[in-house]
Parts: sequence; structure tokens; C-alpha cells
Amino acid sequence: MKIIDRYLLSAIGVATGLGVALLSLVLVLGNVFKEMLDLLINHNMPLSIIFSFMAFLLPFSMTFTIPWGFLTALLLVFGRLSADNELIAMRAVGISFTRVCRPVLWSACGLALMCLWINLEVAPRAEQAMMEDLYRVATSNPISIFQSDEVADQFPDRRVYVGKREGETLKNLLVFELDGGRISKVVFAKEGHLAVDKPNARLLLKLQDARFEERDQSNPNDFSKIHQGIMMKSGVFPMSLKQLFQQKMRGRHLNSYRLSELLSELKKETPQHLQLLVELNKRFSIAFAAIAFALIAVPLGITAHRKETSAGFALSIVVAFGYFFFIIIADTFRANPNAHPVFLIWLPNILFTALGIVLFRRLLKK
Repeated sequence: MKIIDRYLLSAIGVATGLGVALLSLVLVLGNVFKEMLDLLINHNMPLSIIFSFMAFLLPFSMTFTIPWGFLTALLLVFGRLSADNELIAMRAVGISFTRVCRPVLWSACGLALMCLWINLEVAPRAEQAMMEDLYRVATSNPISIFQSDEVADQFPDRRVYVGKREGETLKNLLVFELDGGRISKVVFAKEGHLAVDKPNARLLLKLQDARFEERDQSNPNDFSKIHQGIMMKSGVFPMSLKQLFQQKMRGRHLNSYRLSELLSELKKETPQHLQLLVELNKRFSIAFAAIAFALIAVPLGITAHRKETSAGFALSIVVAFGYFFFIIIADTFRANPNAHPVFLIWLPNILFTALGIVLFRRLLKK
């Protein structure tokens, strides 16, 4: 039996590894081109930053691709075993079907624990590291934030419009200072240069030929009440990087919270309590998808009785799409207590596990 166990585990392990690698590559590259192509082309972002972002995105993709790759591997391996009559040969020598599937279930449990660790710790830490990397980009290459005929809106209390950028020089600048989301002051400048004040965690925008105007505090949108300020040959306009980083951390997604942070926030009974609870249950639910997929993939692969990889891939796409689509739909109700979102998050696992048990029982009766 040890020989058969090693045979199955090696076949499933190789197929799972290849499936996870291929699916992760597709998901990571898709996200990079979707979110960062503009940064790469228009903002002169160095390739090293793009590659580091790809590394940070990898753990998030693996929360989906590990169960999906395992599903694909099982469909391919058991489809081939069935097509080559190897399962019949095993049963002919007295090896029961449940004994053949034992290493599969142990593998599913191991992958579920791995996914749980990635979901609860690795992926959230990767997102936090990504935020820190953005901060490092802002301090090491701040000019990349500002582009010709664009508004830089990354800073919480500043908006900077650059008419034209020539190398390290910014021309025809409009700097809007915000107070409670409303414009309180506007600075017009013909030219500007950037410098980094690392000890104070801020950017220094050095303006030349600048003119200030201040809006009325009670009615900032009334242009007739604008107060014209002084003219300056040169001046320095500071922009806090610390505020930028703190705002990004405060506004971060729930998927960037580690397990300890989620449990800590749940104890506070905040308005986000239900959403935090749904997020925690979603991570466990997706992790245990590997077990649900194992229960449904083995009988499906045997029933399909095909050893072509195209058939296995097509079947895995249908099953995985149905599962993850249901998870995404359920996640949209996370803020609606009437929809019982915690139950909805677990519903795909319940349905797929129940279906897998039914298919297993039918297979054992044959």
C-alpha cells in the first residue's frame, strides 16, 4: 500500500504544483496589468517595484489557486486512473476504494491548513508590506507620483495638479489645500521642484513664482469671497508622508487584517462587527474548500473516465467558478444582517461537501 500511496501522492503533488503555478501566474499578471500598467508606463515606476508588488500579490492569489489547483490535479489524476483501468486493477487485488482515497483526504486536510495559514497571516502581512513599499517609493522616487496634466490625489489634505513635467521640474502647478474635504487654500506656481525631508517624513514642494489665494471659511465655493494672498518669488510647501501612510493604513481593506487584529476588532463591537465576522469566516471557508473539492473531484474524475488534460481543465473551471462565484456573491451581503452573510459564506462548502458525499456513496455502490 505504501507504494500505491507514494504513486498517488507524487502524481497529485506534481499536478497540483503545476496547476497552482499556472493559475497563480495568470491571476498575478492579470492584477498587475489591471492595477499597475499605468504606473509602469506613465509614472516611470522601476521594474523592481513591479516585481515586489507581484511577490506581495502572490499570497492572495494562492488562497484561490491552491484549492483550484488541487481540484484540477484530482480530476486529471483520477480521470487517467479510471481511463487506464488502474482503479479496477487495485480493486481486483483487494484494495478498497476508500483505502485508495485515504492519501487524497490527508492531502486535502494538509492543504486546507496551509491555505488557512496563508489566509490568516501570510496574505495580510503581504498587503501591509505592500503599503510600506508604497511609502518607500514616495520617499525614494517622489517625482513618480506627479505626471503631466494629472492631479496627484494620494495625499489626504492636498491635491496637486501638474500642467507639465519636464524631467525633475514641475510646471504650471495648482496646489489645493483641503480642510474637511473642502478647498480652503489654492496656490498657483509657474514651477516647482521636489525634495524629501526624511527626518520629518514629508515631501517638500519648492515653488517658484507662486501666488496664494484663500477661500472664505463659511462659504468656500463662493468665488466672490476669495481672498487674494501674497506673491512669492520662492517658497516651500510641505506635504506629510506620515499622514499619507496613516490614511492608507486606516482605510485599508479588511483582508489586510491578521487573525489577532480581526479578533481584537471583534471584541470592540464596532459598526464593522458583522463585516469583520464575515471576513473571518470567509478565510476559514475558502481554506476548507480543498476538502470540499477533494470530495467532489474524485468521483467526478472517475465518472468522467477521461485522461485528456483538456477535459480535466474544463471540468475544474466549471466547478471552481461555481464555488468562488458563490463566495463572491455571498461576500457582497457582508453588511446586510438580514441576509445572514456568515451562513452564506459557508453555504458553498456545505453544498459541495454534501454533493461530494452523495457522489462518493454512489461510486461505492457500483
